[in-house]
Amino acid sequence: MFLQQLINGVTLGSIYSLISLGYTLVYGILMMINFAHSEIFMVGAFLSLLALHIPFSNSISSWPQLLIALAAAMAGSALIGFLIERIAYKPLRHASRLAPLISAIGVSIFLQNFMFLFVSNQSLSHPEIFPIRRFRLGESEINTLQIFIIALSLLLMVCLRYFVQKTRLGKAMRATAGDRETAELLGVNTNQIISLTFLIGGALGGAAGMLNGMYYGSIKYNMGFLPGIKAFTAAVLGGIGNITGAVVGGLLIGILESLGTGYIPGGSEWKDLFAFAILILVLLFRPQGILGEKLPDKV
Repeated sequence: MFLQQLINGVTLGSIYSLISLGYTLVYGILMMINFAHSEIFMVGAFLSLLALHIPFSNSISSWPQLLIALAAAMAGSALIGFLIERIAYKPLRHASRLAPLISAIGVSIFLQNFMFLFVSNQSLSHPEIFPIRRFRLGESEINTLQIFIIALSLLLMVCLRYFVQKTRLGKAMRATAGDRETAELLGVNTNQIISLTFLIGGALGGAAGMLNGMYYGSIKYNMGFLPGIKAFTAAVLGGIGNITGAVVGGLLIGILESLGTGYIPGGSEWKDLFAFAILILVLLFRPQGILGEKLPDKV
């Protein structure tokens, strides 16, 4: 029982981790919460479904079909993230902190209602892209879909970590996050770096949207709200602005939610409250998160 819930929790937590990386990247650069990120996640799910219904995609085998859907979800969501930054956030970069927050909420409402009015107001079935096989692990089991979700999420996280730590653009991102003005004086084009951050965050959110649709078998215009809140909680839990912390926080939220569902009577009805309870506790007792650093107050 415990092992089965752990497997389910790691699978779910992998999706939360991908979403939370989008929150933590933007916060690390701009010190701003991109509340429209949950809708980018939702758009990614719809783009992957659209790619699977392209006529020629039905005539090829499952793995190329899967790659086409993943590429569509990531590329389309990255573009949405880029456009959101250019249209809704860049003009407000020097405004008060409240203005970008209101703009983010407005973009979130716009995207959600756009999908509601012009795409579908009902749940849409997400087809099985490849046959699911199950493997026994004692009294528990793991299937190929769960293995794929965990493996792809881990691969994307490792690629992001390598990019940020080892590449020139990644170093520019870290410099911009540390001190934007100094980075500009050293020749870093911070406007391009900020746009790149939204591109990467959007791509990760799109991948998470496709994986979520595959895992649950359906998608809907408002599907981004709860996963977005849980992923934001994961980012805060791990230490918002910290990439490793976002991954750790996402996995912990997924595992705790799964264990609560399995062991607490009526846990399936209360599972969405776990993330909110954890968020409150973290803000009360360790607001900097598990891996976050407590910064000194500026005078």
